[in-house]
Amino acid sequence: MPLYFFCIPKGRYAGSSDCGAEFADRDAAWKELTDVCGDMVGGISRKLKENGEWQMELLDASKKPVFRIRLVGETLD
Repeated sequence: MPLYFFCIPKGRYAGSSDCGAEFADRDAAWKELTDVCGDMVGGISRKLKENGEWQMELLDASKKPVFRIRLVGETLD
């Protein structure tokens, strides 16, 4: 099964996991990424600064990004 690594590319908790996770296919990997981000988004959004951004990526075995989820706070004036 393909090996993937979770990564937060910027900010206080920046870095990638040392321990990879195996998922049956890309669909399963995407589902896990959305589940993990869904569990975290409440806490992240409460601390997000105005015009700030938070990202989480899922990297493949060669540490190349496969998926990215972004939470962006924008001032619209």
